[in-house]
Formats: sequence, structure tokens, C-alpha cells
Amino acid sequence: MNEQALSVRDAIISRRSIKNFNGQPVDPESIVEIIEDAAWAPNHGNRNPWRFVVAADKDYVKFLEILREYGVPKWKELSEEDLEKQMKKFAGPGAVTFVIVPEDARQKERLEDFAAASMFIQNIQLLAWDKGIGTCWKTPGFLDNPKFRDDLGVKPGERVISMLQFGYFDEIPKGRPRKPLEEIVTYYGRENEE
Repeated sequence: MNEQALSVRDAIISRRSIKNFNGQPVDPESIVEIIEDAAWAPNHGNRNPWRFVVAADKDYVKFLEILREYGVPKWKELSEEDLEKQMKKFAGPGAVTFVIVPEDARQKERLEDFAAASMFIQNIQLLAWDKGIGTCWKTPGFLDNPKFRDDLGVKPGERVISMLQFGYFDEIPKGRPRKPLEEIVTYYGRENEE
């Protein structure tokens, strides 16, 4: 068994969403390993309510054409320079994974599936961070575009909940402050003790 570089606590506290990737490609095998390990996310009834579309390496370079079409409004009207600026948000990462979940007609199951897939995504982000790969969970509006869904192979009754970018980076962003514990935790039965 490989020795883990980061403790779970260190991975959780040190992980950052990376938005400035350096353009270095991400090996598809690294993403496969990460997804395989992340699959141990808890999920209700062991339904495994997820599937993934991965574009990495040469496939990601081809996929950038699709991202240009949906991610850059009126891209055909832009100058080459402006188009390049707009595409930087897509061209910097070395890979992308789309997380797809079923849209169960039953509300309880739909919420459980979304929660389980979100835990899966967190596992992916932590495991990638442990390998020195940054991630950023994006939810651009075009994820629900019917033509984009067709291009991605999303079936009726499914929903894309994440465009998860993967890539290498040169700088770790500073952590943003979190709310203090006293603002987010209430101890049951203690509200009248003062």
C-alpha cells in the first residue's frame, strides 16, 4: 500500500479550489486512479448514483472546441485576442470531468443521490490534492443546454451537476476565512442556560 502524503485533516484544511492552472496536461490514468479511490464515498443504499465523462490529454484539447461553443457567448464575433482571453478559463486546466447523476422522480432519493455525488466530488478533490493536482468545481449555465447535453451524451432523466476541472498550478491561493464555530453550531438544550 502506498504511503499517504497528507493526513485526511491536512488534505481537508490545505485544499484550495484552483482557478489559475498552468496548462500542463493531466495524465488520464491519474484521473482514473482518483475516481476509482473516490468511489468509496458513502451513498444511500449503495446505489452508486453517478457516472462521469472525462476529457484528458489529447481528448481535452479536442473538447476545448465544444467548451468554446458553449462557454464563450458569441465567440464567433470575438477577435482572436478576445477569444483567447475568454478561453483561458478552459484552456488552463489539463483535464475536465463531468459528474452526472440520475434525476430520480422521488425527491428523497434525488436529494440523497445529489448529496452522495457531492461527497464523491469532495473525495476526488482531496485525492487529487494529495497527488499535487488542483481542482475546481464549476457549474456553468451551459450544463443544462440541451445541445450540450446531447454532445456530452447525457441521457433523459440525468443531470450534470459538476464540471470538475483538473490541472497543475504554480501558486496555491490563500485560504478564505470560515465562519467561527459559535456562528454555525448550536448545542441542543443550551439556549436557555445564560
